[in-house]
Amino acid sequence: MPRGSKRDKILNAASEIVLTQGTESLTLDAVAELAEVSKGGLLYHFSSKEALITGLVQRMDRSHKQTVEDATLSDKKKTGKWIRAYINTTFKQMEESKEISAGLLAAQAFDPELLKPIQETQKNFQNHIHNDGLDEVQAEILKLAADGLWLSEVFGLRGSNQELKKRVYNSLIKQSRKSD
Repeated sequence: MPRGSKRDKILNAASEIVLTQGTESLTLDAVAELAEVSKGGLLYHFSSKEALITGLVQRMDRSHKQTVEDATLSDKKKTGKWIRAYINTTFKQMEESKEISAGLLAAQAFDPELLKPIQETQKNFQNHIHNDGLDEVQAEILKLAADGLWLSEVFGLRGSNQELKKRVYNSLIKQSRKSD
């Protein structure tokens, strides 16, 4: 089995435990068992629980950052492309998987300092979004709306009205196309 796939299998198991059983159930033994690897095999890839959570955070950060950046490259309209990329990525991740949030939940519970890479990425996105040709306040409102919807999904605070979610998405994208 290639190295990367065993590492991903371990990270997937850790994500599943956080999402289904809560952060307090995230132990190296539980992850090794669910990933069907020996504890030694897990420790080869992640030397501690902190290293495992760091791995979850880094994977989420890389994925989110790359997806947003790729989306800006394919957007033909220059004004507002960063907020559209951010909104599109956020909604796509809501649809695809909650696994992306497991690292954030685990880091917040274990050691909030582990969130620094994601905080830096968000600061970078914020800078791009605020300097992307849209009114700064409007851009901030759009970002906060996307973040709020994502967090509502993560914590199960939203109903399952998919039609309404689609209409909200369309409204946010439409607003991101307006230039002042």
